[in-house]
Amino acid sequence: MCLLIRLVIKKLDRNWQACLHLSLPSEPGWRGGRGAGRAPAGGRQDGAAAVSARQQEMEKARPLWDNPVQFVFACISYAVGLGNVWRFPYLCQMYGGGGFLIPYFIMLIVEGMPLLYLELAVGQRMRQGSIGAWKIISPYLCGVGVASVVVSFFLSMYYNVINAWAFWYLFHSFQDPLPWATCPLNSNRTGYEEECEKTSSTQYFWYRQTLNISPSLETSGAVQWEQALCLTLAWLVVYLCILRGTESTGKVVYVTASLPYCVLIIYLIRGLTLHGAVNGLIYMFTPKLEQLSNPKAWISAATQIFFSLGLGFGSLIAFASYNEPSNNCERHAIIVSLINSATSIFASIVTFSIYGFKATFNYESCINRVILLLLNAFDLEEGSLTADNLNEMKDYLMAAHPQEYAQLLPQLKNCSLEAELDTAVQGTGLAFIVYSEAIKNMEVSQLYSVLYFVMLLMLGIGSMLGNTAAILTPLTDSKLIASRFPKEVISGVVCFVNCIIGLIFTMEAGNYWFDIFNDYAATLSLLLIVLVETIAVCYIYGLRRFEKDLHTMIGRKPNWYWKVMWAFASPLLIISLFIFYLTDYILTGTLQYQAWDATQGQLVTKDYPGYALAVIGLLVASSTMCIPLGALVTFVRKRLKRERVSTVA
Repeated sequence: MCLLIRLVIKKLDRNWQACLHLSLPSEPGWRGGRGAGRAPAGGRQDGAAAVSARQQEMEKARPLWDNPVQFVFACISYAVGLGNVWRFPYLCQMYGGGGFLIPYFIMLIVEGMPLLYLELAVGQRMRQGSIGAWKIISPYLCGVGVASVVVSFFLSMYYNVINAWAFWYLFHSFQDPLPWATCPLNSNRTGYEEECEKTSSTQYFWYRQTLNISPSLETSGAVQWEQALCLTLAWLVVYLCILRGTESTGKVVYVTASLPYCVLIIYLIRGLTLHGAVNGLIYMFTPKLEQLSNPKAWISAATQIFFSLGLGFGSLIAFASYNEPSNNCERHAIIVSLINSATSIFASIVTFSIYGFKATFNYESCINRVILLLLNAFDLEEGSLTADNLNEMKDYLMAAHPQEYAQLLPQLKNCSLEAELDTAVQGTGLAFIVYSEAIKNMEVSQLYSVLYFVMLLMLGIGSMLGNTAAILTPLTDSKLIASRFPKEVISGVVCFVNCIIGLIFTMEAGNYWFDIFNDYAATLSLLLIVLVETIAVCYIYGLRRFEKDLHTMIGRKPNWYWKVMWAFASPLLIISLFIFYLTDYILTGTLQYQAWDATQGQLVTKDYPGYALAVIGLLVASSTMCIPLGALVTFVRKRLKRERVSTVA
């Protein structure tokens, strides 16, 4: 499948280049040499003014992707991440199964593809990272790029912790039996650990043996050194992948973009052969069209498209800045967005086949426990009770032995396959608990466990390559920094600082801090960043001017669809999302989180303490305030410069 993608993209690029040379021999454009740019000819003064002499000098030495396929693989590796595996299936489960695909594809057309194309075009045209690109469009927009870098820095701090957890599970996957397959014995070896008996072996392994989680955010606890070592390893791997910029990243993305598909195909084949897989697939593909009237279904679809493509982080702008100036970014935006969405659906089919197996296994186990309980309590013959006649026999026993049945009733669970399938789980709960639960019941469970956590690592590392590129590209674009330090040192410092700060997430209360960063570090900030980006391109830089730039790069102007989406539909949609999230935060009142209660063996809801609320406020403000502060600093500088000039005169 991965080879097929590469061949198709190569064929399209060759056909496009042939058409370009035949049909547009006299069009103004860029020279074909690697990194050498030519200003648009003659009357295209607006387009030429956007690229300064300083920028042209940087273009000559700017590294490039080896070929367009490498760039597409880098974008796919970045966009196709953990959210495709653990969030999209959850949204399908919550909002109407197959019916959720309707709002999802509408949002892809209205929001996903246009904004992805816009960011790729800006990066490719301006030949800079996020800070430099928006500064070229307008000096007052330098804060937009800074905000993107800040958000990417926050994301990198906590996102690589997921890779650390994946390493931890991967190392334990070589044990037989798997360590989360059964509860461990207590210290006296007379029974199982009490906490594990109150929950399940997979939850115990996650909350106690992996996280060693504290009962609340206030109880910080110590750093878990096993997790700290895994986090260090995760950052070392990322550093080795980004060590030489596009030269090293370009090779790694072939693996990080393609290997997850190979694993998903293996899991699909295995999943479809599992007992009960059909129940999960029927549940997924049965549309509940009544959910289309639920505004949250549309909001969730728009949010999933937005964050899944990685808009606003600056990573796509950074990747596109290493393209040949004549690269067809329009086609690549369509390819990347469609592959990303197709992967989400493909991953959901795999997830629901395994989910159906797990739900069926739990349902049948529940039935068998009830049958065994009734057989022993009423001394019935072996085989007289089956799953088919269970309800009839329960009615008979209740009528024939009312007192005995009433005493037994609290122990009789209502077993329901539908209830098992309705249990919605997302995020780390799906990745590290639900999947682990299903894997432990498979034959050759060690093999499937290794494959699964290798896939998670590839998805996580691929996304980290984009996150770090969003930070490193503006730094290496800066003459002040790049002239003093080699690229390897800059990359090493960024990774080291992130790793040290990331140790917070390896403490006993680290998972609670992880949730804070995951929920609040990016959502509102990214919506504001992308809103300003679209307004800046359409109304500050100018849509007509942007059209000319695109014509210069790819040989044709954008059609009415792109222009309508950029100028009207996408900004209105982003404003709606921004208002929704802001209103939701306000109406929620006191923000709460889920804490693990070891005495009950389950999650309980608690209020965030005051200092946690202050951190949440700082996370949101530190990135969003960069935009107005950047404009203010630029205004003050220009004012002071004007005053100096007038004083000298």
